[in-house]
Amino acid sequence: MNTLKLTTEAKDIETAAQIIARGGLVAFPTETVYGLGANALDEQAVAAVYEAKGRPSDNPMIVHIARASDIGQLTPMLSPDIVAIIENFWPGPLTIVVKKKPSVPDRTTGGLDTVAVRMPDAKPALDLINRAGVPIAAPSANLSGSPSPTRAKDVIADLDGRIDAIIQGEDCRVGIESTVLDLTSKEPTILRPGIITAESIEAALGKPVKYDPSLKEAAQHVQLDPAAGVAEADFQPKSPGMKYRHYAPKADMLVVEGQRDRVKEEIERLRVLNERLGNQVGVILFEEKAFIEAAHDFFSRLRDLDREGVDLILAGALSDTDGVGFAVMNRMLKSAGYNIVRV
Repeated sequence: MNTLKLTTEAKDIETAAQIIARGGLVAFPTETVYGLGANALDEQAVAAVYEAKGRPSDNPMIVHIARASDIGQLTPMLSPDIVAIIENFWPGPLTIVVKKKPSVPDRTTGGLDTVAVRMPDAKPALDLINRAGVPIAAPSANLSGSPSPTRAKDVIADLDGRIDAIIQGEDCRVGIESTVLDLTSKEPTILRPGIITAESIEAALGKPVKYDPSLKEAAQHVQLDPAAGVAEADFQPKSPGMKYRHYAPKADMLVVEGQRDRVKEEIERLRVLNERLGNQVGVILFEEKAFIEAAHDFFSRLRDLDREGVDLILAGALSDTDGVGFAVMNRMLKSAGYNIVRV
């Protein structure tokens, strides 16, 4: 397949929209990461996304809309919590899980009776959705399991020749995927952490917001037995990234956690040791409280180290007591396959 390389100019967005409207696949930039878009209401188009990514078919997709009022196409009822989230956080990097209408294909939702919806805060994405005239299902525009792409060159590296077109925009502003918030029960629940934190959501809703137990259990499991990894239970994920291995670089990866000076010492010790053994080592070590920078840079650093052909990546853990730090650590631990050392 010859993949078109498009710009964010109006004529190219129109070309991309026509591809979406006729059932094709287009990668496009959002404020979080690049998405791989298809008509969310077209089962065959959505199936093609799974095929292009090599994505498990029970992993639900996020449906992107260009106007808040378009959520009415996807869900039968708006609760006060849904309205509050829309008013406070849309457009922006916050996805909500709501009950779906029968018109939303099961293939789009991973067979669930819920649908994940967001309104992105990036002009190329909004222009594309508007011109296509349909909601767009768009997981991250990468091969399934590899680091999410935040730059056009990362999308090209994974999907050139596998999809119809790539809109080459600016690097993504946020750098990690959206927060996913389940609003289908009385207790708002974060299924995937992101740059919009539980504290911000609680302030908007005026009520407590909890994390899905699997997010906390993963960290606890690592603390108890890092060698064992995290078992993937046989459950249907309600949000992308809850069940399958995600964000993995080609190199082996180890996360070092502990007091900052000791983390630096251990990373240096392991770097020297492995280089003596003939391995090429890459290091990812952000400043202690540089959470926003870490969110922006983490996936691109993984991609760059893969391009350099390193054998081992040593990463310094961030504090997960900060909401954004917790979101980055969620990705970091998954990238490392929960391979962690405490010092």
